[in-house]
Amino acid sequence: MKKIAILGSTGSIGTQALDIIENNRDKFSVGVLSCSRRVDLLKEQINAFHPQLVVVEQEKDALFLKRQYPGIEVDFGDKGLIRAACGDWDMVLNSLMGIRGLAPTYHGLAAGNDIAFANKETLVAGGELIMRTAKESGAKLLPVDSEHSAIFQCLQGNRRKDMRRILLTASGGPFRGYSRKELEQVTLAQALRHPKWNMGSKITIDSATMMNKGLEVIEAKWLFDAKLEQIQVLIHPQSILHSAVEFHDGSIIGQMGKPDMRVPISYAFSYPERLENQMEPLDFFSEGANLTFERPDLTVFKNIKLAYDACSMGGSYPAALNGANEVLVQMFLEEKIRFIDIQNTVEQVLNDHEPKYNLDLEGILEIDRQAREDAMRLL
Repeated sequence: MKKIAILGSTGSIGTQALDIIENNRDKFSVGVLSCSRRVDLLKEQINAFHPQLVVVEQEKDALFLKRQYPGIEVDFGDKGLIRAACGDWDMVLNSLMGIRGLAPTYHGLAAGNDIAFANKETLVAGGELIMRTAKESGAKLLPVDSEHSAIFQCLQGNRRKDMRRILLTASGGPFRGYSRKELEQVTLAQALRHPKWNMGSKITIDSATMMNKGLEVIEAKWLFDAKLEQIQVLIHPQSILHSAVEFHDGSIIGQMGKPDMRVPISYAFSYPERLENQMEPLDFFSEGANLTFERPDLTVFKNIKLAYDACSMGGSYPAALNGANEVLVQMFLEEKIRFIDIQNTVEQVLNDHEPKYNLDLEGILEIDRQAREDAMRLL
């Protein structure tokens, strides 16, 4: 039986992961649950799964839970997340949002724990450091993002050196086909309505701005040891083909299925085996009858090109891109800036950025802090 630590158990990925564990109690148990603020939901999860360790963001919540659950260890803050990632577990699921997931991933890998990660910011900001740490410790990095899980599955049984291209799909978000002028009028309510996926607010906005796909390009570069020119983004509105790999002989292997995050989560948990689930199978005569593909409009959705550029320039540029984007998305969610201000300000931050190279964890986090300050100053 695998014991799994879930960082971010009350979010979209975390709750779906617990659904999988609930339906496979003979295969998995829960070692850690963690949340930021949703303590009431966390209490329900504690009662259902009886973890050894619980981590919350604030000390007052930790003290409350210690009184409620005297038999369970409780910790809080970033040090609590790092402690959770380094524990004696079979796997750590990192579904934390944003740069906060970097340190737990780094320390968890250094401790030799396999990491199933939905936290793409880990590889965007710290790709070189994270991949080196995984190699040194021998721990596995198993992708939970649907696209990277698809690529990972397509590569099974194939040699990485035979890969010609990664075909990274994107739904196009709610504003596919919009002009730059139309993006200037986008409201928060519109941006939060994703046409295919049910996700948290931050990743939903990233999908609307197409920054999510830019971040995934950088993630794929590190995870699959690919060159940037080997990664092509395809707009695929139906979200049936989750991504594909083209090999040198012209063969293309793709992974298809309904847009449901429980599939990549369960594959990461059970790898190299597959779990049976009760989902309705894909109906190729209705849902899969008309699959279409388009080029992304990089003049309207500049974030994809900005991500390619940041990754190409290397060093601290991807961390600056990510840090600026995170603070700008939060400001948009608070309705302090316009939707179009996100990509325009990220571009300014990158133009002004003075890069640094060969960064350690503290150096990456400092670049992140500075990029956030730069973005807010520009606004």
